[in-house]
Amino acid sequence: MWHKRPTSIRRGVLFLAAATLVAPILTLTQVTSAQAFGTIGKFGQQTEHERITRAALACRPNTPSDGTCFEPRSLDQIAGRSGTFGAVGAPDTDEVFTPAAHCDDADHLTSPGYPRDRAEATRALQGCVSQLQGRFAAGVTAAAGTLKADGTVAPGESDLGKDCTFSLGVPGRDKCEAIEGLGRALHGVQDFYSHSNWTDRAAPDRPVGRTNPPGLDLAAPSPLLSLTGGRPLLASAVPDGLTTGCFSLVPLGCGKRVQHADLNKDTGTIDPATGATSGPTTPRGRTGGNFDRAVQGAVADTRRQWADFRAALTDRYGKERGERIACVLTHDTPVRDCAPRG
Repeated sequence: MWHKRPTSIRRGVLFLAAATLVAPILTLTQVTSAQAFGTIGKFGQQTEHERITRAALACRPNTPSDGTCFEPRSLDQIAGRSGTFGAVGAPDTDEVFTPAAHCDDADHLTSPGYPRDRAEATRALQGCVSQLQGRFAAGVTAAAGTLKADGTVAPGESDLGKDCTFSLGVPGRDKCEAIEGLGRALHGVQDFYSHSNWTDRAAPDRPVGRTNPPGLDLAAPSPLLSLTGGRPLLASAVPDGLTTGCFSLVPLGCGKRVQHADLNKDTGTIDPATGATSGPTTPRGRTGGNFDRAVQGAVADTRRQWADFRAALTDRYGKERGERIACVLTHDTPVRDCAPRG
């Protein structure tokens, strides 16, 4: 797919504008309590999104990609590295206050008098899934531009001489655009496990309720997070006891609802090579192994989504072209490594 490129002057203006707008957003993100698995290495966060993504998608050290794992430079773009958010962290720069980007505000308890009924909570969750499906589909569409019409790699659309830019809609190379779509979808998928009670267990020493929501103790990947094909999430598929947390910076903004602070498992230490966890720092994360359960769920679903993304490429563009596009996305030198053979 071809995109109109900004001139160098216009691109400079866009980057200056982006920097001006992103700075206060990043500051706000840092000084507030974590809204999601962490994307920075300060203020109690330990780059959890990056570490989950690396544990799920990295190739083994010194091993070239076979199209299913990401080589180091390409992995930096989707996962982020020191000083960058990466595609998976992008929603924490420009969608901080978009609940659907983080699967927030889909809260419900079956207890009498709860402020939101099951239908309202389910609609919020459906909005999250729809948002992530849109990001996923945008990535699949953008990926087409990494190849020329004759099926060879488009060098200008696949080069990683400079890092991709993922914030505020600044246009970029098609490899970057494809990775951004996938990465933004992965952010919400990973947050689902941190922000919901899908894999959770409630604290056994306190009554179950608003500050100690029930845990569903369900396996991952969740069937609710099917992002291929754009099929709407059916209300009948949502368990009655499922809840995420209400997130608000306004004092008392969540009233008597299940709050993000009571349910999230956002922060702790994650080994980026293995996904092993330690040192959870939130109350819910320290309960019943919930931080580890959320992280392992996020790692498993990240792998599922990338497999589904590759399948979507072959479904849309055919086996040969789709597999070559996946090669371009995962390889650091795709012009050399993804050339047609024979």
